[in-house]
Amino acid sequence: MIKRKLGRTGLEVTALGYGSMGLRGPRTWGVRVVNDHDAERFLNLVLDSGINFIDTSPDYGVSEERIGKFISGRRDEFYLATKCGCVYTQCEDHLELDHVWRPDVIRQNIETSLRRLKTDHLDILQFHGGDAKTLQDQGLIDLLMQFRQKGIVRFIGVSSSLPKLPDLIELGVFDTFQIPYSCLAPEHHDWITAAAERGAGIIIRGGIAHGGPDAQIQRPALNEIWNRAGLDQILPQGMSRAELILRYTLAHPHCHTTIVGTCDPNHLAENLAAVDRGPLPTDLYQEIRARVANVN
Repeated sequence: MIKRKLGRTGLEVTALGYGSMGLRGPRTWGVRVVNDHDAERFLNLVLDSGINFIDTSPDYGVSEERIGKFISGRRDEFYLATKCGCVYTQCEDHLELDHVWRPDVIRQNIETSLRRLKTDHLDILQFHGGDAKTLQDQGLIDLLMQFRQKGIVRFIGVSSSLPKLPDLIELGVFDTFQIPYSCLAPEHHDWITAAAERGAGIIIRGGIAHGGPDAQIQRPALNEIWNRAGLDQILPQGMSRAELILRYTLAHPHCHTTIVGTCDPNHLAENLAAVDRGPLPTDLYQEIRARVANVN
């Protein structure tokens, strides 16, 4: 699989990463529920397929636990990124989530994640949101740097979006940024570039999930953009909508890895095949970008 350097971290990550939200299990949210047996098979399939970057979070239900239970024995085969600032309450039939920016929450998240993931270090620890002023005022950036100095955390990052993203980039302290982006939701295009030009690694989320009539989770507003931009008219013969969206994301010059979440082996195989075909040709990429810009 194609590998790219994740900014100044120097980590050589696969262009296709794995987003593990789908492994969150029952009594959380949504309709996609995976049992332990299927989660074990799928996580090992992800690694067997050559993917070496896995993203998770404490508030993704049992995702961290399943990663630790089923593939911690293969820890040297993948880079592991999780998040902090997460407060979660397991109710009888659902999971309530919140993000709280206090040192005790961050410490608890790290302790719990290490235990669940059955590892002694995290390759990347990301704030799960937050604004620059709060993270600074609460001493949370300094706290993560302390964990980095101890070797418990190798690199620090943040998962964010507009309007908070510019101030976070301006701090100049984050090794990685996780940012939403797709051909139908391109508003972060230039901010991805801005973060990368400061040396940060770029993890793109929501590529396939954020667009297209074939997405598992339908978003009517994005489907409307697809239709109004007439993308079916320029969809190459034999290429699925999902492939076009994924390869568009890969064509961004600063996409180091894009995390795609699925628990369907067929979808994983299709995504792997799309990545093997590489980014979209420049002329098609520019045509899509122009059409979507005209709609917006």
